[in-house]
Amino acid sequence: MGRSLDRNPNVVVENVEIVSDGWHVLRRTTLKYRRRDGEWTTQQRETYDRGNGATIMLYDLTTRTVVLTRQFRFPVYVNDHPDGMFIEAAAGLLDGDSPEVAITREATEELGITPGSVRHVFDLYMSPGSVTERVHFYVAPYNSAEVVGAGGGLEEEGEDIEVLTLNFDEALTMTTDGRIADGKTVILLQWAALNLF
Repeated sequence: MGRSLDRNPNVVVENVEIVSDGWHVLRRTTLKYRRRDGEWTTQQRETYDRGNGATIMLYDLTTRTVVLTRQFRFPVYVNDHPDGMFIEAAAGLLDGDSPEVAITREATEELGITPGSVRHVFDLYMSPGSVTERVHFYVAPYNSAEVVGAGGGLEEEGEDIEVLTLNFDEALTMTTDGRIADGKTVILLQWAALNLF
């Protein structure tokens, strides 16, 4: 991956090696890069390829609520999060599906709600310095007729997800006091503040 890239005349990929092929793939790429002053430099970059993902925030304008999740996230736990119990929007990898199909699947699995219609708002690279993932962002209205189960994720994948229905204003406040510290969720809540509520 990356050897045949030629869209930027200032970048020449010389070598790509696989450093790790565990849960996802870590590659080390050697490339030549022409700086703004015209000088060519040789650089090495490591990229973590975990596939692309999608995320969704369900909302109810009448009750002024949003549906989020809470689950244990080990990476944030080892990086100073108090207990690793992270509040975030439902999300998941595409796993070969279109973003819309994938996020509808994830909402059903994690939240127990199959949204009737989803709205794509934008696509973002969340950690462009080292992770290749592009996340497709969605929102959708929900109501009680769309509840199809308890949610909670897939037990066979080790998921233990708590479904949270939060007042929108409280959720927005949680982004400023640290109770919500997930980037994709903060972005969706800010977007909703500007465009929905």
